[in-house]
Parts: sequence; structure tokens; C-alpha cells
Amino acid sequence: MALQDLAEQTVTGLGYELVEIERSAGGLLRVTIDLPWTPGQEQYVNVEDCEKVSRQLQFALEVEGIDYKRLEVSSPGLDRPLRTEKDFERFAGEVVDVTLKAPVGAAGAGQVAANRKRFRGQLVRGEAGWQVQWSNEPEPKPGQRVSRKRQPAPMQVLGFTLDEVREARLAPVVDFKGRRPRQTGES
Repeated sequence: MALQDLAEQTVTGLGYELVEIERSAGGLLRVTIDLPWTPGQEQYVNVEDCEKVSRQLQFALEVEGIDYKRLEVSSPGLDRPLRTEKDFERFAGEVVDVTLKAPVGAAGAGQVAANRKRFRGQLVRGEAGWQVQWSNEPEPKPGQRVSRKRQPAPMQVLGFTLDEVREARLAPVVDFKGRRPRQTGES
């Protein structure tokens, strides 16, 4: 049995979702798991979940005779990869980093610079796929007063389909004060 299939079968059999499996030099086998998503309910993987999957995977890998030196099971973390349509639906409205397979050409790109492949912005469902929305307005410095008369920078939008994406990840936004950043359109 192939390693991907074995890991998928073992992880889903325990009630988790296989996010990623990676084989590194030196025999490291890295498996990333998450809890299945149900709309309106956000759950997170904890240490006990990783330990449970690790024990079961060690047993399954030994039975199948798959060679590895060290097994590492972890949660997806702050910069979770987005691969499937379900991942994009789950994290719609969040800030993401998207890297396209081919650069955006100058034609039809509007204000987007030609030959750009990487974008960071809010993930939004579009008419023909997905969109990333962002503004090039710099964040105000701490303590800086911003005039109410100042016009905000225009929002930029890039539409894409999953076939055009090389890599998409949640942008690691950490806020230690417990306040969420303002979403687009909020006052």
C-alpha cells in the first residue's frame, strides 16, 4: 500500500482529516492532521489528538514495512495550507497568501502589477471561482492620527480558480490583544 493511501486511511479511520504528508531527508516522516470541518463549529487539534494518530500510524507503518526513522504528527498551525474547495469554503473571509502558477499579465490586470504571482488579502467567493481582495494602503503606525477626511486607498481584487493556484495558505495573523482586525466593509 502506498504511503499516502496508508496515512489517509489511518487518519480518517480515527476521525481526523489528513492535511499533508511530507518525507524529508534523514528519514523524517511529517504528517499534518486536522479535525473535520462542520460549518459554524470551529475545533482545533490538540496534543492528545496528535499522540493518538502517531501511535496508530507507527503501528500501521510497521505492519506495512514502510521505512522511516522518525514520525512527526502535528496540527496545521497558523499558516495552514488550503488545497481543496472545502478548505477554501471553510476559510472564506480570512486573510490568505495565494501564489499562482503563472504570473498575472498586464492585460486585464487593472492596477495589479504585471508578472506578479503572490497576493495577500481577504479570501472571498467570486462569480467564477475565488477572489483575493486587498488594499495597498499602509497600516498606520502606533499612535499615529489618521485624518477622517483622508480617502482610503481603493480595494484591489484578483479572481482565480483552484487550477491556477500553486500554493494557498492562511496568512499567519497574530493578535496578542484579543482584537480581530477590521474586515473589509466594517466601520
